[in-house]
Amino acid sequence: MSEFRPITKEGYEKLKAKLDQLIKVARPKAIQDLAEARAHGDLSENAEYEAAKHAQSLLETKIKQLQSNIGMSHIVDISQIKEDKIVFGATVTIQHTETEDVFTYQIVGEDESDSDRNKISVTSPIARALIGKHVDDTVVVNAPGGAREFIVLEINYQ
Repeated sequence: MSEFRPITKEGYEKLKAKLDQLIKVARPKAIQDLAEARAHGDLSENAEYEAAKHAQSLLETKIKQLQSNIGMSHIVDISQIKEDKIVFGATVTIQHTETEDVFTYQIVGEDESDSDRNKISVTSPIARALIGKHVDDTVVVNAPGGAREFIVLEINYQ
């Protein structure tokens, strides 16, 4: 049974570009590095060859994983979402009930989460707590640091 992996169009395009770069740039370089290391002589005592072989193996594993993730991806067109509740793709502004700190997050697929850009995985504790909520709802997030309470201020689908 294959796993459904929701992803935004932007996230899908980034994954495809990364895979393309690995196949067209990184793979030929790894092959070249391996050939150069092989040319240095006795393979049984050639640490450079072993390192190049290991690097190529890691690269091939990464390529296969990306191909698998792309194959299981289901692109969600956020511009077509007309919800008043929080679902995948929503950009949500929430406020901590105690500190009154305000945070804005977009709920995205696992492969495109990026905390530096406020994109959180749909499987993260905060996203799981937010899904299905409406503006003015109170949300309790059970995270490793303990439970925190937030109020949903705004929901956008860009």
